Amino acid sequence: MTNFDSIVFDLDGTLWDTTPACAVAWNDVLAKHGIPYRHITADDVQLVTGKPHDLCIRETFSDLSEEQIRLLIDDTAVEDNAAITRLGGTIYEGVTEGLRRLKERYRLFIVSNCQSGYIETFYAFSNLGELFEDCECFGNTAESKDRNLARVIQRNGLQRPIMVGDAAGDEAAARACRIPFAFVTYGFGTSLAPDFTYHSFPELTGALLAM
Repeated sequence: MTNFDSIVFDLDGTLWDTTPACAVAWNDVLAKHGIPYRHITADDVQLVTGKPHDLCIRETFSDLSEEQIRLLIDDTAVEDNAAITRLGGTIYEGVTEGLRRLKERYRLFIVSNCQSGYIETFYAFSNLGELFEDCECFGNTAESKDRNLARVIQRNGLQRPIMVGDAAGDEAAARACRIPFAFVTYGFGTSLAPDFTYHSFPELTGALLAM
């Protein structure tokens, strides 16, 4: 039997999906600055979700000038949060109830590659912020996911954490910090060799509560 004391969650593709709202935000920023470009879709955003925000923009708009890319990086970081506040996101099935049940046994945290303010936008939209003790993101530290995961582990004195995510980057961060990784298949990414695999949040919840 495995005895974890805490769970560190990735956010996008693990707890919710905001790609439609972010696509609206990116199109709005393009229009605001008069940058001619094809229409950005939720699928475009999904292709880069999970990477640091500046890299998401660089990969999506790689054919634009450096000046335009820098403008998009700065403005979409703000407009994403505004669009999600306005339009909302989709919290995956079972997440709200599951997190409340998991909180009764585990300490809960979030580590994401998102921009500053994005996790707080999730807290406000979901009304789940009270369940999480701490969080960290690329936008706050400009550091890699494994370093931000290590920060959360160290400053909260976590002894037996497990990382939950939907992508290889989450798995790599867990491996770098030498903690187990649980892969959720319903998200955006893939995993090479997860310690645990779950196909829904209710399945994840039940398994972790049974450990």
